[in-house]
Amino acid sequence: MILKLNVKLHYRLSTPMDLLLQIEVANLADQRVNSTEIWTSDVAHFSRVAADDGIGERIWINAEGGFSCTYIAEIAVDRPALDISTLPQVPLHLLPGETIKHLMPSRYCPSDQFQAFVEAEFGDLDGGARIAAMRDWIESAFSYVPGSSHAETTALDTFIQRQGVCRDFAHVLVTLARASSIPARFASVYAPEVTPQDFHAVAEVYLDGGWHLIDTTGMADADTMARIGVGSDASSVAFLTAFGSIELVNQSVSVTR
Repeated sequence: MILKLNVKLHYRLSTPMDLLLQIEVANLADQRVNSTEIWTSDVAHFSRVAADDGIGERIWINAEGGFSCTYIAEIAVDRPALDISTLPQVPLHLLPGETIKHLMPSRYCPSDQFQAFVEAEFGDLDGGARIAAMRDWIESAFSYVPGSSHAETTALDTFIQRQGVCRDFAHVLVTLARASSIPARFASVYAPEVTPQDFHAVAEVYLDGGWHLIDTTGMADADTMARIGVGSDASSVAFLTAFGSIELVNQSVSVTR
């Protein structure tokens, strides 16, 4: 599948400040970047650094007055749409070292508080079958309500409120998977069927020796997503982190097949 991306950002800055930008698709075995261009307004500094888990890059920007950016790319996604329910769980003692951190609680994913719940609700299932049941439960039990959450909303908050946006849905699945001793991480992606079009958040779980993308909102399938980056939760994969006061002027994301 070929995806065409067009992303535009425009912000007003209160003072000269540093920005950390992560909007470019990572070039990986299952998603090839055919072409890419990125332009920014005049900035005092522009440099690239590696992102989490070696997936993608972040860009350090130092700017003042205002900052605008345009990113255009063509991506070839070559990833099968697997039946996640058939995939076995990897025994803990056989997990690769780099996956272990994704078993642990994190800022937005307090998985240590959900162990009793996952055993009571999904205890008769394991591996991919448990993940599929969790995905289906979240999609049916939670309402997608724009504006119902904020930057401090955790998976526990969303679990109680039973509503949120893609970021919140992803946090809940990551939390439940970790509570089940299955490595899980937060992924920022582009996908064509997301409504309204925007940066999209999904979960990624480690089963059968590999990472697998799962969208609990039901808006995107694994074979249509292009990863931007991954991390322990949303705090690790923000598309823009500003180290100071910043005001959004306008933003647009277009993803087409």
